Amino acid sequence: MAKFSEKRDKDNNTVGNGIINIVASGTKIVGKVTVESDFRLDGEIEGDIFGKNKVVIGEKGYLKGTLTCANAEILGKVTGDINATNSLTLRSTAELNGNVEAKSLVIEMDAVFNGVCTMRKNVQKDSETEQQQKSE
Repeated sequence: MAKFSEKRDKDNNTVGNGIINIVASGTKIVGKVTVESDFRLDGEIEGDIFGKNKVVIGEKGYLKGTLTCANAEILGKVTGDINATNSLTLRSTAELNGNVEAKSLVIEMDAVFNGVCTMRKNVQKDSETEQQQKSE
């Protein structure tokens, strides 16, 4: 997995590989979203997000669906499961109602988490193994 340094811009957006896709506040998407670069949700998505890199759900952001990505940072609301192959951070303003599968989990004071967390050494490998067992 590629590693990149993180910088913060004046709006506290995390900048990774230089490309960030943003769904702005007031925008609603219904359906599956797949992103190759970093992604920030300040609007609303009803559906699943599949991200290769970092996904940030901003304070005004709302996801009703499953989030699958390498790293996730939640400041807003998520109703659904999160599978982060590396890390998940729930900031103090976050509200997560769903289950988590991650390698690393950070929950700040005042964040809300209602669900079950499964910590894995390598989530992606475990998921691949489960899929192989199902196909046999």
